[in-house]
Amino acid sequence: MIGRLNHVAIAVKDLEKSTSLYRDTLGAKVSSPQAEPAHGVTVVFIELPNTKIELLAPLGENSPIAKFLEKNPDGGMHHICYEVEDIIAARDRLKATGARVLGDGEPKIGAHGKPVLFLHPKDFNGTLVELEQV
Repeated sequence: MIGRLNHVAIAVKDLEKSTSLYRDTLGAKVSSPQAEPAHGVTVVFIELPNTKIELLAPLGENSPIAKFLEKNPDGGMHHICYEVEDIIAARDRLKATGARVLGDGEPKIGAHGKPVLFLHPKDFNGTLVELEQV
């Protein structure tokens, strides 16, 4: 069901400093910051030959990333994203096996302009999983 790894997301306090670290220190190609108000984050993507790293910074007071950073003041890995061909079929299959889909269970449009869903970390070894339809 799952396809390739799309990205690993890292929560950061200082998006500009973190972007500079990847661009200037590691020599990576980075995107411009992109505000995602529906998700309460600002994102920057680091392009790698085989996947992407997504830097997430809080956008607004109710950002889920702000809550994550309260518990993890140095930041850290927030979630991992896998690609799926059909997000509705993937959701239905996962729910039938007892996996919990976060939110109302309906896909939302993610930072790549494609439908995404998040799965409860307690069902996946303590890791928040994002599914993105390709």
